[in-house]
Amino acid sequence: MACDEIRFAARVLNWAAEHGRKDLPWQQKISPYRVWVSEIMLQQTRVETVIPYFERFMQRFPEVGDLADAPLDAVLANWSGLGYYARARNLHQAAGLIVSEGYFPDTLESLCELPGIGRSTAGAILSVAFRKRSAILDGNVKRVLARFHGIEGWPNDATINGELWRLSDQHTPEQHCREYTQAMMDLGATVCTRHDPDCQRCPLDLDCIASVHGRTGELPSPRQRKTLPVKSCYMLMVRNRSGFCYLVKRPPTGIWGGLWGFPEFASKSDIIAWCNRSGASNLQWWSRQRHTFSHYHLDYTPVAADWPDPDNSVRENEPALWWNPAESDQLGLPAPVKRLVDRLRMERRTSDPTSKLREPR
Repeated sequence: MACDEIRFAARVLNWAAEHGRKDLPWQQKISPYRVWVSEIMLQQTRVETVIPYFERFMQRFPEVGDLADAPLDAVLANWSGLGYYARARNLHQAAGLIVSEGYFPDTLESLCELPGIGRSTAGAILSVAFRKRSAILDGNVKRVLARFHGIEGWPNDATINGELWRLSDQHTPEQHCREYTQAMMDLGATVCTRHDPDCQRCPLDLDCIASVHGRTGELPSPRQRKTLPVKSCYMLMVRNRSGFCYLVKRPPTGIWGGLWGFPEFASKSDIIAWCNRSGASNLQWWSRQRHTFSHYHLDYTPVAADWPDPDNSVRENEPALWWNPAESDQLGLPAPVKRLVDRLRMERRTSDPTSKLREPR
C-alpha cells in the first residue's frame, strides 16, 4: 500500500479511536447475523430510526435460524414502518438459504449470491464480522471519497461508481479492517455530512479537495432532479360491529409486497359498487393524503364504512381477513395503513368509550 493510502487510513483510524461511535447495538455481541441485519436495515435509513427496529428484531429473531423459521407475516410485522419492504422479504429468504447450507457465507462471492446483498453490504459483513479486508461503498463512504478526491459527477453513475470503488479499495488497509470500515461510515454520517459538513473536525480536512477549494456544497454531484409522477387511489376501511378491520393481502412483489392493507380502488364508483355488492354501508369520505415513495407520490383517499353482516362474510376472490387492531404486531402493515388504523381506533373510543374489541362470530 502506498504511503498516501497508509496515511489516509491512519488518520481515519486515529480519529475514530477518539470520536467514533462505539455503543450502537449492532456493535455489541458482533456476529455475522447481527452485522448483516443491521447493514440491511441501514440501507437508505438513518441510524436513529434503525436502532429501535434492530433491537426489537433481535429480541424476536435472535439467531438466523429463528428468522428462517418464522412466517413471513411475522417478519414483515416487525419491519412495519421501516419501509423498503423488499429488504425484509430478502432477509427472510436469505435466512432460509443460510440455514439450509448450514453455515454463514464468508466470501464476497457467496455473500453476493444471497438475495438483497450487494458488494458493499457483503464487504461490510466480511470486514466487521469476519475481520477480512474488504472495501465498502455505501452512501457515506461515497461522499467522503468524492469530496476528498474532488470526483465530479453523480456517484451512482457507472463510470463514477467504478472510480469510487477503486479508491475505496485503494484506501482500505490490510489491518484493522473492522475498525476502518466502521470509521469511514461514522466519518460520513457524523462529520462529512450531506449538508453543512463539519470540516474542522475532519481528520482529512487539510488534503480534502472539496474542503480546500470550498466545494463541499457541490460534491458529490447531485443527481438531476426529476418530477415524481403522482398516482391516486381510494382505500376502503371496512369495520365490523366488533371494531375489526377488513384487510387484504397485497401481491408478494411490488410496492408493499406481502403486506396487509385496506382494499384499494381506482374511483368512487368502484367503491360504491363493491359496497353495494358486499353490503358495506355508511360511507365516510376522509380528506386525501399523500405518501411519497422513491419514484412516485401516492395520493390516497381513505373511506370508512360499516359492516352489518353478523357472520362477517365477504364474497370477494382475494386473500383477506378480519383483523383485530389491538394485535398490531401480528401483521405487516404499511405505515399509512397503521396511521389510518390508529385513527379508526381513536374515533371508536371517542364515540363509544365503553366498547371493547371481541372476536367476531
